[in-house]
Amino acid sequence: MSAARDYPPPPDVIRGRVAWVFGDDFDIDLVIGVENIKSYDADFLRGKVMRAYDPGFADRVQPGDVIVGGRNFGYGHPHYPPMVALRDLGIAAVIAESFSPGFWRGETYNGVPLITVPGIATAVTTGDAIALDWRAATVDLGDGRVLHGTPPSARVVRVIEAGGSLKLLLAEHART
Repeated sequence: MSAARDYPPPPDVIRGRVAWVFGDDFDIDLVIGVENIKSYDADFLRGKVMRAYDPGFADRVQPGDVIVGGRNFGYGHPHYPPMVALRDLGIAAVIAESFSPGFWRGETYNGVPLITVPGIATAVTTGDAIALDWRAATVDLGDGRVLHGTPPSARVVRVIEAGGSLKLLLAEHART
C-alpha cells in the first residue's frame, strides 16, 4: 500500500456535474471491482474505475464533479481504493440519502465531504449541473430547487478543511 494521497480541501461551494447516480445499498468496492481493492496505483485504477457501469466514465469526469447515492451508500467493507480512484479523477464530494457507517467514518477521516441530503437520488440524473454548499448541506439544482440536508458537525468541517483527520490532528498537536 502506498502513502495516502494529498487532496486539497474542497471549495466552500462545489460546482460540478453529477458524474453518476447509484442506487440503494451500493457496495463501494464495485466501483473498481472487488479483485482490485488492494491497489492504490492511480494509473491501474483509472483503467478499472466504473468499467462495469460506464467504460467512458474516467474520461468524462471533471474536477468538481460529484457522485450521488441512495440509502446506505458505501455498504460493505470500507476499502479506500475505490474512493482513491474517484478522487484521483476529480470527484469532489459524495451526496447520498444516507451512508454506511463504516464508509462514512473512513472517508470522512480522509477528508471527503459526505453530505446526507434526503431526496437527492431521485432529484438528479447523471450529467446534471449542481452547486453543493457542503458546510450548509444544500444542493442547488440550478432550476430554482434547493435541497437541504444534514450539515456536518463543527469537528467534521475542521477535518474536511484540514484535508483529513491525520492532518488535523498533526496540526492541533503541533500547537501544543
